[in-house]
Amino acid sequence: MGKFLTSVYLEEDLCKGCINCIKRCPTQAIRVRNGKAVITKEFCIDCGVCIRICPHHAKNAIRDSIEIIKDYEYTVALPAPSLYGQVNNLDDVNIVLTALKLMGFDDVYEVSGAAEIVSEMSRKYVSEHKELWPIISTACPSVTRLIRVRFPNLIKHLLPIKSPMDVAAQQARIRAMEKTGLPADKIGIVFISPCPSKVTAVKSPLGFEKSEVDAVIAMKDIYTSLIEHMNVAATCVEELSISGRIGVGWGNIGGEAGGLLSENYLAADGIENVIRVLEDLEDKKFTNLEFIELNSCDGGCVGGVLTVENPFIAMVKLKRLKKYMPVAQNHKEDTLKVKNAFWTEEVKYEPVFKLATSMRESIEKMTQVDELLTKFPGLDCGSCGAPTCRALAEDIARGVAKENDCIHVLREHIHKLTDEISKLDY
Repeated sequence: MGKFLTSVYLEEDLCKGCINCIKRCPTQAIRVRNGKAVITKEFCIDCGVCIRICPHHAKNAIRDSIEIIKDYEYTVALPAPSLYGQVNNLDDVNIVLTALKLMGFDDVYEVSGAAEIVSEMSRKYVSEHKELWPIISTACPSVTRLIRVRFPNLIKHLLPIKSPMDVAAQQARIRAMEKTGLPADKIGIVFISPCPSKVTAVKSPLGFEKSEVDAVIAMKDIYTSLIEHMNVAATCVEELSISGRIGVGWGNIGGEAGGLLSENYLAADGIENVIRVLEDLEDKKFTNLEFIELNSCDGGCVGGVLTVENPFIAMVKLKRLKKYMPVAQNHKEDTLKVKNAFWTEEVKYEPVFKLATSMRESIEKMTQVDELLTKFPGLDCGSCGAPTCRALAEDIARGVAKENDCIHVLREHIHKLTDEISKLDY
């Protein structure tokens, strides 16, 4: 089984042991044990739902501070297209890009510019691999990881092209080395992220060995400073943008699919909706689709938990911004120079949800689960620390919980003991 890294973590001092997170986690990766939430890394896909809904702010995401730019001689910022949706009254993305340079970055490379390159490569791949239709987007790391652990039959449909973030990082490093003459290790490529899943994708990429991104900082961590520097940037704007409508459109749901210039696609956002689509796809309920775009966050990347704006307002902002942009600007980057953009490693099924490794033992544990379920009330109350009665039964079968964790079973046990003690008294 592969090594599982995650970026979502628990701040125990803030955790009150409530069950909000265990009821909302789409992969049932969280339990409450001894009054504190516990995240099972193997189950976690870094969707960030627990961060968003925790009333005590006890869930957080690992990321870097902007101070990390001091560790390199030359740094390049990679702003995700969803960053533009965080800003009010923006009519020129160059103001944002210039502000990033004023904040301390030596250069910027738009991820939306790389998105246009990926769109062009994706169009060609989809048209040449009809036998794999529908092909599933791999731009959202949470979705890709979900498929890896839960939908093995769909792995072959994954688009084996690196995300715009990784393509941008490759191109940015090459451009920086040519411009400065510095070696690769002296150059810091810093992605400005809307979500924790991108952090994990950098630390532990799927489909290839190593990401070219050196650090990831959150949009919400630099937002205030960015706005302040934009006021100055408006007076000294540099022409830095290399993207148009297609690239910027990747910031919200439907943008990636729209870049394929085909109407034969499905786009879904929100992790619950994504799971429903994947289940239906596995059951072969979809026909004649070329491409499926799936985003774990509502609205797409603009809905990431490391952003600051309401995702639906951010979508409106991007729509207004794109209105006056050219369709694309990937002519500014020679697409033919892009190398190593395809996956080099096979993504393999990781059966983390299985109860056992052998068929015989799995059947035995499934029988045990069914027997346990007859003892539980079926209320899915969460009082045991597991999201459902079945989840508790599976935990017991795995040996990480016990029957008396269910307060209803415990109550019956106590009543039985009380009755027996009463009989002894007589």
